[in-house]
Amino acid sequence: MNIVFLGPPGAGKGTQAKILIERYGIPQISTGDMLREHRAKGTELGKKAQEYMDKGQLVPDEIILGMVKERLSQPDCQKGFILDGFPRTVAQAEALDKLLSEMGKKLDFALALIVPDDLLVERLTGRRTCKNCGMMYHIKYKPPKVEGKCDVCGGELYQRPDDNEETVRNRLKVYHEQTAPLIEYYKNKGILREIDGSKSIEEITQQIIAILEGKA
Repeated sequence: MNIVFLGPPGAGKGTQAKILIERYGIPQISTGDMLREHRAKGTELGKKAQEYMDKGQLVPDEIILGMVKERLSQPDCQKGFILDGFPRTVAQAEALDKLLSEMGKKLDFALALIVPDDLLVERLTGRRTCKNCGMMYHIKYKPPKVEGKCDVCGGELYQRPDDNEETVRNRLKVYHEQTAPLIEYYKNKGILREIDGSKSIEEITQQIIAILEGKA
C-alpha cells in the first residue's frame, strides 16, 4: 500500500500518518527527516544538500529524489510507505512517478486532507510548546491546566515564530500556489481521494481507513 499525503500545514497529515503506521506497519517517509539524517551522517547526498542550504537555497529535486530512492529501497518499505511532504510540485510528482516505475512500484492512493484556511490559521496560531520538555498544547483544543504553564514539567509555554498569523497565511499562500495543483494531477491519474480534514481526528481516521480498505 503506497500512499502520498497531501494537505496544507496544520491539516493533520502527521497525526494521521502515525495512526496508519501503527495499523498497517508501513513507514512514514518525511523529506525533512531524510534531509536531517543525511546531513547528520555526512553522506554524499547530505553534503550536497548542505551546500544549497548554507546558501539559503532550496535543495534541488534530484538530490531529494536520490534520498527518496535510497529510502524506498530499504526492507521496511516492501509492504508499502506513506510519503509526507513530498512531492510538493507537479514536476516532483512526475519525477516520483518515473522513479517508482523504475523501481517496479506505483502509488496506490493520494489522500488529500481538505481544510478551510481560516480553520488552519486557528489551529496553527493557537499552538503552544513547552520550552523545557517540548510538550504541545493548543489554547482552544488542548489548553494546559494553568495558562502558560506545562502540565508535565511546569515549563513556560511559547508560540513558535512560524505559528504567528502572518507567517501562517504566507505558508498557506505558498501551498495553494505550488502544491494544490497536485490535487488535479492525482485526480487525473485516478488515485486521488479527498477527505474532510475539518472533522475530529477519529472521524478523519475512519474516512481514511474506509478508503484504504475499499469500503468507501
